[in-house]
Amino acid sequence: MKFVLHKLFDSMIAVLPISVVILIISLLIGIDGQYIINFIVGSLLLMIGLTFFSIGSVSSMVAIAESIGEFIVKKRKLLLFIVIAFIVGFMINIAEPALWVLADQFKSVVIEPVLILSVALGVGIFVVLALIRILTQIKLRTLILISYAVVFGFAILLFMTNPSFIPVAFDSGGVTTGPMAVPFIMALGFGISKSRGDRASEEDSFGLVGIASIGPILSVLILGLFYSPTVPISDTTTSFMGYLVRNLVQMAIAILPFILFFMIFQVFAFKLKKRRVIKILIAFGYTYIGLVLFLTGANAGLVDMGLQMGAYFANLNASWILVPVGMVFGFVIVAAEPSVVALNRQVEEVSAGAISSKLMLYALAVGVSVAIGLACVRVLTGVSIWWFLLPGYGLALILMFFTPKIFTGIAFDSGGAVSGAMTSAFLMPYALGAAMISGTNVLSSAFGLIAFVAMAPLITIQLLGFIYRAKVDVYEEIEEDEIMDLSEVKS
Repeated sequence: MKFVLHKLFDSMIAVLPISVVILIISLLIGIDGQYIINFIVGSLLLMIGLTFFSIGSVSSMVAIAESIGEFIVKKRKLLLFIVIAFIVGFMINIAEPALWVLADQFKSVVIEPVLILSVALGVGIFVVLALIRILTQIKLRTLILISYAVVFGFAILLFMTNPSFIPVAFDSGGVTTGPMAVPFIMALGFGISKSRGDRASEEDSFGLVGIASIGPILSVLILGLFYSPTVPISDTTTSFMGYLVRNLVQMAIAILPFILFFMIFQVFAFKLKKRRVIKILIAFGYTYIGLVLFLTGANAGLVDMGLQMGAYFANLNASWILVPVGMVFGFVIVAAEPSVVALNRQVEEVSAGAISSKLMLYALAVGVSVAIGLACVRVLTGVSIWWFLLPGYGLALILMFFTPKIFTGIAFDSGGAVSGAMTSAFLMPYALGAAMISGTNVLSSAFGLIAFVAMAPLITIQLLGFIYRAKVDVYEEIEEDEIMDLSEVKS
């Protein structure tokens, strides 16, 4: 019971603060009452859905991920390792809730199954690469540099043929590393690194999610070579029942293959006791219910509110107000995200208290707030995303050479932590609604917001790692001076 209440509390902390801020602003600016009611109902469904999802995913997905990791390492068969790692990465991403929200918003450009399968394919391939890196002990920095070189190579190619697809591709990298994929992929990587059993195994368990998130960017860039973009049509249907029925079917299709995969492993590898199997299957049921409620609340309640508020501010004579309001939303969202709280605690432990969780929280909140502000500037001006992506990723990649390795891994892992449920369900529609009013190209100016949010921690956390290294160097220098002074006294 305590565990359930703890998960419910986490979900409330994640959703309530930003929901209250949105509700207050919507009342002040006079949003239609029906949208407000739908938003309240949607937020409640989001909280309940996240609670069920958290309980189920911990007891099902995460519970078996580490065991799968240990099993494929013990077998010592590279082909088996690659096949299982790919299947796991592919299937876990199909059930990622934030991806379905993005796909729903982009469905008039690319039909949902095509986008979701393309993204899942990219994740599957790069999960394999990330896990092979752990086994072979290839440097994280090396793999990241090579991967982003390939990504930007395809992005330049697409820029000359279909530039409107570029923001969507980088958005895909942010939404795929959400509450479904992150704990599972990290647990899988931990199981493999633990089986290796050397001193560097703890360090190598970081960076796995960061590498996996590169796959969707690349796969959607390639998809853009074959699709001609059209302006996305916003579906403002607020029928909760319609979304509920659709999500019941879609999430069953997403979850059932994973259950089948677990049962195959149970027969040939795990051989768990019957009681344990029943518990895991029940946990899958909780995950399914959570996903259905989450997506219903997000699509039927939050998306329309985001569209309405974005359109309202962009339609004002002082349309620049869209920027500071978006920055407020960004700051509150990060401060309330449970995965950010966990990340902050992790960094505090790694740095032995040199980088406090409070400092981390403010750094991430400010970073994401600025990122949302820049995304809103793009919506109003239509300026190319290249002016932000190239210097942003360039700085992030340069910082890898000056930051402790473990901070680089945490930084690239944390993009998924800050681009949580409310980012895809509310902030993305907020930008879409504004773009439709401001007259800029919706595809090229509104999409890309999630990419900005996911990029912020790459810079912020590595800068904190740089500060940490400087503090350590100063401390060691002082310590050496004290030792020298002491030796002089003795002589």
